[in-house]
Amino acid sequence: MSLVHTAIVLLAAAVLAVPLAKRLGFGSPLGYLAAGLAIGPSGLALVTDVEAIAHVSELGVVMLLFLIGLELRPQRLWVMRKAVFGLGGAQVALSATALAGGALALGLPWPAAVAAGAGLALSSTAIALPLLAERDLLATQAGRDSFSILLFQDLAIIPLVALLPLLGNGGAMPDHGDGLGWPIARAVGAVLLVLAGGRLLVRPVFRLVDAAKTPEIFTATALLIVLGTAALVEAAGLSMSLGAFLAGVLLSESEYRHEVKADIEPFEGLLLGLFFVSVGVSADVAGFLANPGGMLLLAIGLVAVKAAVLALLARIAGHRPGGAVRMAAALSQGSEFGFVLFGVAVADGVIAQPQANAAMLLVTLSMIATPFLFAAEERWLAPRLTRKAARPFDTIDDTAGNATPPVIICGFGRVGQIVGRVLRLRRIPFTALEKDAGQVDFVRRFGNQVFYGDPTRPELLRAAGADTARLLVVALADVQESLTVVDMARRLFPNLRIAARARNRRHAHQLMDRGVEVIVRETFDSSLHLTERVLESCGLPPDEVRHTIDTFRTHDERTLIAQHGVHHDEERLIQSAQEAARELRRLFEADRPDG
Repeated sequence: MSLVHTAIVLLAAAVLAVPLAKRLGFGSPLGYLAAGLAIGPSGLALVTDVEAIAHVSELGVVMLLFLIGLELRPQRLWVMRKAVFGLGGAQVALSATALAGGALALGLPWPAAVAAGAGLALSSTAIALPLLAERDLLATQAGRDSFSILLFQDLAIIPLVALLPLLGNGGAMPDHGDGLGWPIARAVGAVLLVLAGGRLLVRPVFRLVDAAKTPEIFTATALLIVLGTAALVEAAGLSMSLGAFLAGVLLSESEYRHEVKADIEPFEGLLLGLFFVSVGVSADVAGFLANPGGMLLLAIGLVAVKAAVLALLARIAGHRPGGAVRMAAALSQGSEFGFVLFGVAVADGVIAQPQANAAMLLVTLSMIATPFLFAAEERWLAPRLTRKAARPFDTIDDTAGNATPPVIICGFGRVGQIVGRVLRLRRIPFTALEKDAGQVDFVRRFGNQVFYGDPTRPELLRAAGADTARLLVVALADVQESLTVVDMARRLFPNLRIAARARNRRHAHQLMDRGVEVIVRETFDSSLHLTERVLESCGLPPDEVRHTIDTFRTHDERTLIAQHGVHHDEERLIQSAQEAARELRRLFEADRPDG
């Protein structure tokens, strides 16, 4: 098959399989893997030149490591150092040791067992991070520590690949005539050359290219630096991935970093996808079918060992049971870097090809299983563990007999805190209610008096003194919760005046429907203040700036009230907005001086 036909088959398979996989919630890596399985020798046999595809697909890993290096500024690593090097280092060491011991028990020679343990100890960044991100879990403790472990693994692959040749020839030192002195000197010299050349040449080269104002040449320069550095390091006996990583680190402090990243990312995404396709194409399906029960048991053992290590470390690091199980479910699969490590191990004579094929098949099976395991954990296990660790709401009582504060603040986030701080300055007492336990703990550390509870519950508002308070400040970020509190207050506490934060114009109109008179749109005043500073920076006289802002403010507030009567009718609302825009334009045109 010609190169063009092969490219057509690869692209068509990816276009069909990846959207379907993402639609089913499995992520794009599994879509690429499925496409490779379908078109490879074990499937429809539309692609048979596995080796040629594998060589090109290696560039995807090269690009990925370059982008990882581009993000790894030294100061960022320093902030995360305990989680990255402590938790991440412990995970790799314990998992690799346990898995290598298992490989030895299965009869592998010790060099092959060490290589297998190291490769299987790694987890898939391409699978784990999207699973956490799509459920908004990256900001949780489990999400942050999962990212730290993955970050350490991204760093660990570099020395692991570089040390593999030392395990070659059954663990004996390779014969290089004069020993290892020259190969090591050559490798160290290449790294120093890359570091020195990057410091001295990269920025001047990019400045020269940038001055030409030719975007495609800038992209070509970025690709040249990545591939050139990778080839130079490979010629010295190290991996291309190491060279790409060094190139990324050198550019991480450059002013061209973001532009280079934007240029490289499309290549990285497509080539990394091709890498996963090549894995699917080269998957040893025949080996699996020859012993499906044994391979499934080994895959289950791999996931179980890694999950146990991860859960243990998470509990030691202070995670609740739910967070520990979540980390174990997200990171218990094998890694795309495992394919790289096993490929290098075969080339260096560390592990035999059949053993490497079996290890890669285990990684593939664990990758396929991960989305199912994580979905099951999130649906059935995590809610149960979270419920057990649920924190009870605070009890509000007036044991000291003090008078009820005249103000109740519902929601003590960005908006509620500012209201509370000013009230405290004026010595006006208030009761603050917040349902986010983390937020409550955070603001209490700064001396704020706030109660943990759900302000949509009428008994909580009554306990907070809504029967006798003068003002209810609704500063909740969630629109529906805000409307629920207003409806409840109007029904149960009709004498309580309400001042409410509005997320947008629609929210403001919904509050008007409920008779709320004091409504403040949360971004309106800040946006006008920013606009005022922009106009001043553009050179407009101060009095003209003030007149412009005041005119816009008055017109917009008048329009908001005028549109209240039609906000349920989308067509009339659009027509009203167009008429208001024309009116505002006429107002500013009338202010222009003649001539």
